[in-house]
Amino acid sequence: MSDARLSGRCLCGAVTFTAVPEHGMHACHCESCRRWSGGVYLSVDCGDSLEVADPAAVGTYDSSEWADRQFCRTCGSTLFWRLKAGGITAVSVQAFDDPGAFAFKDEIFIDSKPANYAFAGDRPRLTGEEVMAQFSDET
Repeated sequence: MSDARLSGRCLCGAVTFTAVPEHGMHACHCESCRRWSGGVYLSVDCGDSLEVADPAAVGTYDSSEWADRQFCRTCGSTLFWRLKAGGITAVSVQAFDDPGAFAFKDEIFIDSKPANYAFAGDRPRLTGEEVMAQFSDET
């Protein structure tokens, strides 16, 4: 990805933002992301580059000891997953103005994926244990 700042918004437009995506698109199949987003959560890591025009329009759900999830307070759109320690903000691909701009990088929590769907193509597919090991390697 380039260092281009991209824009996006929620469904109703109450939340507008810009961010600099660092890598390609991730598909998360964990149970929490599936329940939160209504399906697989497609996101791009934007590090700490996220800038929201009106932070008061964003609601936060404290979803675990180490992460929270953010949404539009008006329309409920799924928007951001954030690591509480900082450094990772996974922004919903569908909230960007051009969701087709991102290459499909990997799938995570593949061992939690329901059997009734699968994405075509070859890419890294990491289990939940492999993903969590990456987090512990970074600390």
